[in-house]
Amino acid sequence: MSFTDRFTHRADAYVAGRPSYPPEAIAAIFAGLGEPGSLAVADVGAGTGISSRLLADLGARVFAIEPNAAMRQAAQPHPRLTWVDATAEHTTLPDASVDVVTAFQAWHWFDPDAVAAEARRILRPGGRLAIVYNERDERDPFTAAYGDLVRRYATDATEQRRSTAALGKAAGIDPALTVREEFRNTHPLDRAGLHARARSTSYLPREGPEADALHARIDAIFDRFATADEIPMHLVTSVTRVGFS
Repeated sequence: MSFTDRFTHRADAYVAGRPSYPPEAIAAIFAGLGEPGSLAVADVGAGTGISSRLLADLGARVFAIEPNAAMRQAAQPHPRLTWVDATAEHTTLPDASVDVVTAFQAWHWFDPDAVAAEARRILRPGGRLAIVYNERDERDPFTAAYGDLVRRYATDATEQRRSTAALGKAAGIDPALTVREEFRNTHPLDRAGLHARARSTSYLPREGPEADALHARIDAIFDRFATADEIPMHLVTSVTRVGFS
C-alpha cells in the first residue's frame, strides 16, 4: 500500500482518536514572522485538518495539501482554509505564494529532498518550513504501557522511520539555521477514544486476530490506569523551524 493510500480506511478513526497541538507550539511556528493574520501557510500532508484549523484559527490563510480523498472528506470546514488535492512534493501552489510551509505528523511520509525543494519554490523570501510532531512521553506509566502495545503489534518500521525523519534532514537544509523547541501536551481519552487512537495508526492491525488481541489489551490497560472513565496520554510536541542554506 502506498503512503498516500494507507489512511483511506482510517479517516474516521483519525478524527476521533488523534490529539491536537498546544497553543504554544502553534505560536512557535509563526515566531518572528509577524501577525498570523497577514500570513499564508501551506500545510502539507494535512490529513483531516487538525493542524490546518489551528493555523487558520490564528488568522492565517491556510492551504491544506492532502492527496487522500477520504481524509479530506472527513475534515471539518473552516472559512480561512482551502483544501488542495495534491502532494507535499508537488503542491500545485504558485511560486513564492506562502510564508510558511508546515508538516504535522507527516514528514516521514515524504521524499525529504523533493519536499524541501518544493518548500523553497513556494515560500516567499524570509519564509520558513516547520516540522511538527506529537510523540509519546513514556515517562508516564500509562503512555509507556500504550507504547509497549504499539511496538508489540506494529506491522512495519514506521516509528523508527519517523524518529529519524523528524530531524528535518534534506538537501539545502542548514542545521545552523534550524531551531527545535519542545512543548508538553496531553490528550485526554475515554475508552472509545483510546481504541480510535489505535485504529487511526496505519502500522497497527485494523482487522483480524491480531487486531482483536491488540484491542483486548487496550481494554486491559485502560481498566488498569483510567480514573473517572478517562486517561490522559502524555505527549511531547516538537516544533522544528527549518532554515535553508
